[in-house]
Amino acid sequence: MSEKNRFLEFIKKVSQNRLALLGMIVVVLFVCLAILAPVIAQFDPNKIDTTQAFLGPGKGGHLLGTDNYGRDLLARMLFGARISLIVGVGAVAIGGTIGIVLGLVAGYFGGLIDSAIMRVMDALFAFPFILLAITLMTVLGSGLMNVIVAIAVGNIPGFARMIRGQVLSVKEEDYVEVTESLGATHSRILFLHILPNCLTPIIVYATMNVAGAIISEAALSFLGLGIQPPQASWGNMLKEGKDFLIVSPHIAIISGLGILLSVLGLNLFGDGLRDALDPRNNRSK
Repeated sequence: MSEKNRFLEFIKKVSQNRLALLGMIVVVLFVCLAILAPVIAQFDPNKIDTTQAFLGPGKGGHLLGTDNYGRDLLARMLFGARISLIVGVGAVAIGGTIGIVLGLVAGYFGGLIDSAIMRVMDALFAFPFILLAITLMTVLGSGLMNVIVAIAVGNIPGFARMIRGQVLSVKEEDYVEVTESLGATHSRILFLHILPNCLTPIIVYATMNVAGAIISEAALSFLGLGIQPPQASWGNMLKEGKDFLIVSPHIAIISGLGILLSVLGLNLFGDGLRDALDPRNNRSK
């Protein structure tokens, strides 16, 4: 089957699952809004105008209203989506890459190397994810890159454990033994033969973890440890909005809905990916 046919088959399977299709639409919309934020936003997200403070949705030319400083909420939501996308993808990419390499090495070589790597991963697992991120942010300080690093570190053990389990199964396959008998190097076997056969769970797991990273960034920013004002972040928007729930509840509601919809969309899309890429589903049809 050609690559084009495989892609069309994949799209067909995802489209047959209504929830997965809904998730894919939300994810695509989320990504497009984040990328096109400077084009769509009509106002500067950081421009303060106290004469326009607490405007409701649709008032004064502000589609989603304004916050307590008179800043346009639509613009801040769009640029906040950018932050969420950068943190989500960046943290998963960094943490996933390190975790995948560690999992490959641990599962393939086994023995003392496996034990040493997995004990370190178990130590990281001993900390609740958000507590580990808070500890790292306290040490590293606030800022976009530090948020990505803190969340990435929390993602490493999950990827490592997942990939290790896959490698333990794949390395027993006949083609791996044949490749070894032909004198292939360990790196060639790991990255050209074993890793490609672990891509399906990696893609699904990574998609789910992007959603988790978005929640973690919002939590850190809400606690004042992540993205710092005036830079727009859904987490610090929610933090500012909580103080004005009676006067202007829309400030917190809008940012909360942004987090909810993006995470829900990613999780639904991740479930759809798992169903579409699962070979057991392919064999049953």
